[in-house]
Amino acid sequence: MKEKFILALDAGTTSSRCIIFDSNGNIRATAQKEFSQIFPQPGWVEHDAIEIWETQLSTIVEATEKSGIELNQIAAIGITNQRETTVVWERSSGKPIYNAIVWQDRRTSDYCNQLKADGLKETIQQKTGLVLDAYFSATKLKWILDNVPGARVKAEKGELAFGTIDSWLIWKLTNGKVHATDASNASRTLLLNIHIGEWDEDLLKLFTIPKSILPEVKESSTLFGEAIINNTSIPIAGNAGDQQAALFGQMCIRPGMVKNTYGTGCFMLMNTGTEAILSKNNLLTTIAWKINNKTEYALEGSVFIAGAVVQWLRDGIKIINTSQEVEVLAQQVENTAGVYIVPAFAGLGAPYWNQQVRGSIFGLTRGSNNSHIAKAALDSIAYQTFDVLKAMEADSKISIAELRVDGGATINNQLMQFQSDILNTKVVRPKITETTALGAAYLAGLATGFWSSISEIQKQWQVEKEFTNSMNEEKRTSLLKGWQRAVKASILWGDEHQ
Repeated sequence: MKEKFILALDAGTTSSRCIIFDSNGNIRATAQKEFSQIFPQPGWVEHDAIEIWETQLSTIVEATEKSGIELNQIAAIGITNQRETTVVWERSSGKPIYNAIVWQDRRTSDYCNQLKADGLKETIQQKTGLVLDAYFSATKLKWILDNVPGARVKAEKGELAFGTIDSWLIWKLTNGKVHATDASNASRTLLLNIHIGEWDEDLLKLFTIPKSILPEVKESSTLFGEAIINNTSIPIAGNAGDQQAALFGQMCIRPGMVKNTYGTGCFMLMNTGTEAILSKNNLLTTIAWKINNKTEYALEGSVFIAGAVVQWLRDGIKIINTSQEVEVLAQQVENTAGVYIVPAFAGLGAPYWNQQVRGSIFGLTRGSNNSHIAKAALDSIAYQTFDVLKAMEADSKISIAELRVDGGATINNQLMQFQSDILNTKVVRPKITETTALGAAYLAGLATGFWSSISEIQKQWQVEKEFTNSMNEEKRTSLLKGWQRAVKASILWGDEHQ
């Protein structure tokens, strides 16, 4: 018998990836392809959904060929994805009617502000667990239906399909046979009542969205359909939004366990078990996953710009040539010499949720140099994480003793140490930091019997490095005071430029 594997598709914000895992949860092959970022006007961000599909498909071919693993050795496919990005396509042709509108896109901010002014914020939060923001899918979907000629008429006739990127990939992989999503992705649309796990008629009416356009909501670990790749049929058996998949991959399966993913943005999730805790501190309440007819929930804090601030240093102001250089540059100084960066390029996420704020640098002197700016950029990731963690502790009434971390930026030891220092909390980096893809693989493997139980999977999670606080209270307080001043000043600037 040939060895079997699980293939995970990780459809990210800037690239498509494919990772193949063995039965011990180890990586056997990986492939990655970047795709275009489209910025039609300030605050607008789009992707070509066809390009996402083509790059994703090519990573499957590359990963299997490179490793010598044959497609018939793949026991199942798990999918994880950038969650709120919105695609609308024709059911007959499978062609998108407009570019995918990315989660970072702000074009519907004014509409969201209007709904808030109409007093709808609380109703929407009660049903969906979400704040009313352009970040989520419903307002993007409404924009497409309202602005693409003929779209609304076609939608009313049942000729169009909407999906987040997972649904789009499932549709393409199954040759248009399956139009589905999972509970975790559905809970990010502003259209799902998270308490009953169904599309909400009142919200569909509010956003003027016909129900026929929506995918079927399934469990996160179940058979979605058969993918056909090079004439080989492979079950798609796991699906979860990227942050929920990372929570599962980090084995944060008990209430009170927390993970933070450092990617383009930063996303912290706390498992709250079968209770949906509605936040009083501008966090999101989201479905973590639904497995074996049991829905579990999480509190989430989203930081819009984390790793993206390093990309800006590279592509925007060009003080580094590669992202890896930022750690070396930042290590050339002991501290930022009073420089703070508030990287609010797309507004501020949790716990502020202020769409008007823009990025700012404070505390520059004639002595400030590239190293101070690089260090301030990295520090801003840790400060934003601090703000989210404190809000999470307040909502959950749990003091967080350990933060499990994953994502690209966690290879930066200097950042992880500063994170532990500023939080005064243990930061734990696992051996496999590809926890998003791993979570999707685990969900697919559980549904197909590749792994027998969650307790079998739990044994695979291993620590690579722990970071503990080495900063005194006085210094921490002083640094945080400076950060809070910088945030307040940024918010003031944003408020006065509306």
